[in-house]
Amino acid sequence: MTIRTTIGYATTQDIFVRGQNLSTEIIPNADFVDMACLCILGRYPEPRFKRMMNVILVTSCDHGFTPISMAGRLTFLGAPESLQGAVAAGLLGAGDRYLGVTQNVAQMLSDETHGLADDSPPDQFEARARDLLTRYAAQKKRIAGVGHPIHVDGDPRVQALRTVSRDNGYYGRHWKLLDAIAGVNQAAFGKLLPINGAGAMGAIAAEMGLDPKAARGLALVGRTAGLIAHIIEEANTPVAPNMWKLVLDAEQTGK
Repeated sequence: MTIRTTIGYATTQDIFVRGQNLSTEIIPNADFVDMACLCILGRYPEPRFKRMMNVILVTSCDHGFTPISMAGRLTFLGAPESLQGAVAAGLLGAGDRYLGVTQNVAQMLSDETHGLADDSPPDQFEARARDLLTRYAAQKKRIAGVGHPIHVDGDPRVQALRTVSRDNGYYGRHWKLLDAIAGVNQAAFGKLLPINGAGAMGAIAAEMGLDPKAARGLALVGRTAGLIAHIIEEANTPVAPNMWKLVLDAEQTGK
């Protein structure tokens, strides 16, 4: 019996993904992003779309010592035989504060841009942003995609991502609303909360028409490579024992 899904199936002779033979059609011709699009979307990407997929994967790969990489390193300290466990521990930290914000922003922008067009006047985006900020403040909801604990004056990734989006025809109503949110936040509410990298990636995902869950999924795929790098470095140059020692010292001193 052959068990089939809409994504793929295997017979005793062949493997098929989205109706294409893995061995004779896909492996000789496709790269990883091609394969990801075929699996997720059921089609190969056109060049501009593929460029934006790569941008999301590249941007989400790594940006230093974060709670996600710390979780992976500490898990490796306890289970050095389990690379997959350490990577999984890091990925489990992709929530509403780190990495998973990409999905939240994509969902927010998709929900809040109904009735707006890519060429709507700037004052319409500003009005929509003001309404959104007022509603979120009244509900005590966090605005996803703005502010950063380190890059308080502006995330250096954002301008690069905006430029690539414009160059490839993916700077439309979702990007413009996110820009308006940051602008109104400062002008009307006195809060300097620039767009962050996850916010920019969420805007890109929304411009591409991706399911918001796919936006988080792509960020997870990108970060997997970064976590592998952290675990390999941890194996060769450990820092997790020092993190654990800080906890032990704090317990002994009562701090």
